[in-house]
Amino acid sequence: MNKKIINTDKAPAAIGPYVQAIKADKFLFVSGQIPLDPATMQKDGNDIKTQTKRVLENIKAIINQANGKLEDIVRCTVYLKDINDFAAMNEIYSQYFSNWKPARCAIAVANLPKDVLVEIEATAYIE
Repeated sequence: MNKKIINTDKAPAAIGPYVQAIKADKFLFVSGQIPLDPATMQKDGNDIKTQTKRVLENIKAIINQANGKLEDIVRCTVYLKDINDFAAMNEIYSQYFSNWKPARCAIAVANLPKDVLVEIEATAYIE
């Protein structure tokens, strides 16, 4: 199996012992992204809509670095600090996945790194 680390300065650097993504043959495994601005490494926004947009822009930048696009995503897992944010998160999420909708799971969790409201991980298949 061919494995390669994917890294871009257009998404936040890892804040722990992990990488932004790993490409294994045609699969791309994107680590959970939180709403950090890659330029400042600070939280972007205090509301779920702003934070969801930043997370998806970070994922998009990582996938683009691997020569892929959002339509290559086959599965996402969404972690929400508050399940009551589900509808608002979906409003933004659906703007990024209007034509192609990957399989997905959304889970409410007790807390997230840096006290953010949302984290999303993704798996893509890039031909």
